[in-house]
Amino acid sequence: MLNRSLTLKLWLLAIVLAKALPMNSPAYGQIIQPIPQQPESFQERMRQQQEERTQQTQEQFKDTWLRLNLQQPQQLQQQKIQQQDFTRQREELIRQQQFRLQQQETRLQQQEFTRQQQLRIQDQQLVRFVD
Repeated sequence: MLNRSLTLKLWLLAIVLAKALPMNSPAYGQIIQPIPQQPESFQERMRQQQEERTQQTQEQFKDTWLRLNLQQPQQLQQQKIQQQDFTRQREELIRQQQFRLQQQETRLQQQEFTRQQQLRIQDQQLVRFVD
């Protein structure tokens, strides 16, 4: 939340600086000076330009706000879904490994049982042979 607020403040500062700096630059004055204007129409044009800049700044602010508040949560939701998918896949792999281990253990037990049976049979045969 603090990071989002800081990002928003930095965007606003950048927008304000981007709008304020061109007005104070020498090139800005050179563009306006060669055009002869009557004082009233010049002031009217300056007022209109300022209104346009204000409107552009508001639109940029709106776009920035929408991007920060709508797109980022969507990205976070996508990351959350990806993380959940990864977790599900990981859990499935663990289940498969456990199943394989159980199968292997069952085979080993069967082999041990078979070995024990063979030993009993051999013992019985040996006892019969000796008798």
